[in-house]
Amino acid sequence: MGYYDDHSNATQQHKQRRRWVMPTIVGVILGAVIVLLALPALVQTELLPYEITIPEDESGLVQDDQGLTGNTTKNVELDVKTQITDVVEKVTPSVVGVVNLQSQQNFWEENGDSQQAGVGSGVIYKKEDGTAYVVTNNHVIEGANEIEVVLADETRIKAKLVGSDIFTDLAVLKMSGEQVDSVAEIGSSENLKVGEPAIAIGNPLGLRFSGSVTQGIISGKQRAIPQDFNGDGLEDWQAEVIQTDAAINPGNSGGALINIDGQLIGINSMKIAQSAVEGIGFSIPIDSAMPIINELEQYGQVNRPYIGIEAYGLNEVPTSEWENTLNLPEEVEGGLYIRSLRQMSPAAKAGLKPLDVITQLDGQKVEDIIDLRKYLYNEKNPGDEMEITYYRDGEKNTVTLTLGSQE
Repeated sequence: MGYYDDHSNATQQHKQRRRWVMPTIVGVILGAVIVLLALPALVQTELLPYEITIPEDESGLVQDDQGLTGNTTKNVELDVKTQITDVVEKVTPSVVGVVNLQSQQNFWEENGDSQQAGVGSGVIYKKEDGTAYVVTNNHVIEGANEIEVVLADETRIKAKLVGSDIFTDLAVLKMSGEQVDSVAEIGSSENLKVGEPAIAIGNPLGLRFSGSVTQGIISGKQRAIPQDFNGDGLEDWQAEVIQTDAAINPGNSGGALINIDGQLIGINSMKIAQSAVEGIGFSIPIDSAMPIINELEQYGQVNRPYIGIEAYGLNEVPTSEWENTLNLPEEVEGGLYIRSLRQMSPAAKAGLKPLDVITQLDGQKVEDIIDLRKYLYNEKNPGDEMEITYYRDGEKNTVTLTLGSQE
């Protein structure tokens, strides 16, 4: 009986110990978790002393005098000056506002006051003998009775139109250079690479936002953009321009497109204003612009060769009329038909007549008025000779004429 009682008591004690083991383990674990969660709050309230020392690592990122003890505040100096801010600071004073002032007359007043008809941008590209020269767009100053140039410091100076050109959309102004301190550095557009940075500076939406700077890249070179000068819906010219995604808005026209070195590489001119198109702006390449600028400065106009005809492409004529009216053989696939000639013009003197169809200039094919103008304006000068191949009443002929000068 004694043995049985002893064994029974031992068993009961063993069971009681087992019942306390699990709650003890669970309690220890929960206590550790609670301490870990509460420790940061206790340290933050400074109820507990807490210190962290970070030794210098092998890379030397933490210096000997650096340590973290409680809350530490570190002053950081950041230099935001970059190459872009440098070139913008350099070029911005040479970018100006151009104000188109036109007289507003009424029945009672013989001479009305001049009012602002439009605002664009311009670039001071030259200062010589006390005179400063500004290049802008032709459409910015078109129809102006007076022109004002607004400097970067808002100083207004009266300017005079030296000359303008509708085909390249360029115009040259001159004004007193007394208050002009900065002139744009002329760069080159010949070696531009697609993807390189481009910066546009101008006055989008008017003088209120003067000196606005936008950044992008060169998106394309030698883009041909059709131009309709007389509003008849037909292309009169194709402007070869630089394409960029730097924002160019109304008012930016005539402003500067510069490269990362702060050199002028283009004169901003146009923007495709369609709701479905964004990030496409255009600029006249400076290599194409400078010869025109120099000619406008020297002569007040661009002296281009002309032959004195009004002509249209065969693609504007029904195909049925090619044979019935123009008597063209089947091998003729394109060309220009002459609608009229100016009296005493080079074409008239050479014997050309209305309804003659021009197919070649100096052996090169032409199919529309743009082909004709490109060849004349880019390859020829007034006084040069040019061979014209044409068809009359189904017969092929050639004639050589001497080019005149456009008035």
